[in-house]
Amino acid sequence: MNSMKNPRIIGTIAVIILLGLTPLAFGQENYTMRVITVGMCAAIAVYGLNIILGFTGQLNLAQGGFFGIGAYGVGLLTTDYDWSFWAAFCVSVIGTAVIGYLCGLIALRTKDEYFAIFTMAIGFIIFLVISRWESVTHAHSGVNNVKFPEGGGLIDFESPTAMFYLVFAVLLVCVYTTYAIRRSSVGRTLLTIRTSEDLADAIGVRVGFSKQLAFAASAVFGGMGGGLYASVVGFIGPDSATIDKTFEFLMFILVGGMGTVAGPLLGSMIVTFLFELFQDFQAYRFIVLGPIIVALVIFAPRGIVGYLGGIVDRRNRRRRAESARGADDDHESTDASTSGGTGDHRARNVADGVDSSVGRTGSTPSSEETK
Repeated sequence: MNSMKNPRIIGTIAVIILLGLTPLAFGQENYTMRVITVGMCAAIAVYGLNIILGFTGQLNLAQGGFFGIGAYGVGLLTTDYDWSFWAAFCVSVIGTAVIGYLCGLIALRTKDEYFAIFTMAIGFIIFLVISRWESVTHAHSGVNNVKFPEGGGLIDFESPTAMFYLVFAVLLVCVYTTYAIRRSSVGRTLLTIRTSEDLADAIGVRVGFSKQLAFAASAVFGGMGGGLYASVVGFIGPDSATIDKTFEFLMFILVGGMGTVAGPLLGSMIVTFLFELFQDFQAYRFIVLGPIIVALVIFAPRGIVGYLGGIVDRRNRRRRAESARGADDDHESTDASTSGGTGDHRARNVADGVDSSVGRTGSTPSSEETK
């Protein structure tokens, strides 16, 4: 119950509820619904980046490549091989997990900037395979008419609202998974590795195995986001697996806040709408957004959610300090009243003793009166 009073949890729930209610406001605007849904697909991939970067501290620059693998897996299997969406989606996610795990076996032998460079090379290799292997991936021709999910006659996923809620449901699973990992022993292990790998190794943490799991989980989230993205958009090309896509994801998490639960979602939606706002100036959008991102990194290095969380923490510390001072003042006043009451009681006892002795003296006859 105490965790539900946490302002961070309340804020995360509020953002999710507002996002879930957007079809009520934009349900008739198909284009707006598609933009929001695409932003949620990106958010799913960014949650994967949050696990490896925000929790473990490893800068994975291959996330765009894993996103592209998921997208092309669903696209090629549903169009060229006439698979159902659900079968193609499951196979794509599993395939992305296997590829991510195998890549991690090699990449995680490096550290720091070498790890970032190596993963960027992995992402670039994935992009080259997608853009050059024309007999399989159709290269720059892309993949058209990607299937929508099958609703079994109950749900028509060709409707933008139905597709929105499908992606929203998957996003909720990712948000809860991130929350559960952060509060679990696995999350504490990853945070320890982020703080110091040597310290984690010294206290018995399996550093290599933990980083390997985090890397594979990051790839899984990327594949899930890419698979859903292919169905939402209906067309995919090599642009869905470029290095630029990875840096977009990195921008999303920097804006929202690394290592937080709500940060990837908030950052993805904000930057997606900013991109949409500047789509007429696409070639120059980074000229406008670049200084904004730099200013945000300088003045709010923990992102929007981290900045707001810092304000809440400072307010809570100030409130606790005021409560502690109030408790000390009450204690001092209680001690003073207690000591004052004790002194008055002693004075009354002394006075009573004097009166009784005087009374006894006055009532005892002298020797002369006796005579």
